[in-house]
Amino acid sequence: MASVLGMLEERETAARVRMEGLREEVARLAEVLEAAEIELDRRVIAREGLPVTVLAPDCQRILGVLKQQRSTGHGPLRAKETAVELGLEATPAKVEGLRSKARRLAERGWLLLEASGAFSAGRRTVAVPDAGSSV
Repeated sequence: MASVLGMLEERETAARVRMEGLREEVARLAEVLEAAEIELDRRVIAREGLPVTVLAPDCQRILGVLKQQRSTGHGPLRAKETAVELGLEATPAKVEGLRSKARRLAERGWLLLEASGAFSAGRRTVAVPDAGSSV
């Protein structure tokens, strides 16, 4: 007859193995979910004719500043200059966060990323596979 302590240890080991398997499954599903969200974002946000209101408020502000710069005849702005125009502190963390958002907007066709690394307002065509069939 097995000891009670031995049975408890076996159950604990089985529970730990199950828990580890579930953690791996959760991590895999999180990756799948993230990929699906990115795909949905690209399909919705890259479409021609969508209003700016489909963008997050921070992205709308970035786009607004760059459109204003274009309308006044100024050229593209770097991320640090855009941060200053938005009234943000030009700390590395704030500038990098803004640069990341601006790059995503450029990837999705809302902004133009110049060779110099500066951003300007303007739309470009974004290739979206099967754009007409899913959304």
